[in-house]
Amino acid sequence: MNLTFTKMHGLGNDFAVLDARVQHFSGDPALIRRMGDRQRGIGFDQILTLHPAAAPDGVVTLRIWNRDGTRAEQCGNGLRCVAAWLARAGEIAPGVDARVQTDRVVATVRVHAAEDVEVDMGVPDFSPAAAGFAATANTTAQRLDVAGTTLDVTVVSMGNPHAVVVVEDLAAPALDVLGPALTAHVAFAHGVNAGFVRVLDRAHLALRVHERGAGWTQACGSGACAAMAALRTSARVDAEVAVALPGGTLGIRWQGPGAHLWMRGPATFVYSGTWLDAGDA
Repeated sequence: MNLTFTKMHGLGNDFAVLDARVQHFSGDPALIRRMGDRQRGIGFDQILTLHPAAAPDGVVTLRIWNRDGTRAEQCGNGLRCVAAWLARAGEIAPGVDARVQTDRVVATVRVHAAEDVEVDMGVPDFSPAAAGFAATANTTAQRLDVAGTTLDVTVVSMGNPHAVVVVEDLAAPALDVLGPALTAHVAFAHGVNAGFVRVLDRAHLALRVHERGAGWTQACGSGACAAMAALRTSARVDAEVAVALPGGTLGIRWQGPGAHLWMRGPATFVYSGTWLDAGDA
């Protein structure tokens, strides 16, 4: 059986969106790795599969698979792309709130225009346990030895685990080592998304993210949310910020602890196609 898909991206964080409600997809890791290969396959950071809604008020259930075949709990850019996909398919109406379920949350999505989508990313959770982090103290700021370097890290869950590090130079060669090393640090039971953020001013941040299962990415929506939340808790940014990533800029707004955090940005359609190597799908 062949598999039909739509290639999409959110600021260069790219996906294959596959409707598993109308075709069988087992999630075989070897198949996902073949599909994700950028030379021999479709090429993507994640594959997003749509399943029948489990939540009573949900449109679909979204499952997220990294390029290496592992599962991810949450993906902000992916949620925006799925919302745009559903709007194009006529399953949600522009300007009307809709609900998409992931492994961790039922997220509200709002399609403002064809490529302008807003997502309620929930309430940031700074408890170490939420990020699978083995902490010696239940505090927001943590200090870790990473590849021989001591880093001050803020651990936060946006439905998936993030470790945020404030830096002065996003082009520093040391980050090429620190990113993968922090992602795989033994203190995180399931790995972590490593975000390196530079504060430009109270309304502007610049960010690079090394993702679990995908590596350095052009953009990470949940990573942008985590970075803003980490800096907001220490009163270093305002309630609305623009986060510049290698692939473009996201808007994040969050009043502070206890409030829901919203992310807004583009979701771009690239092409639709059929995967022919689906013998073990």
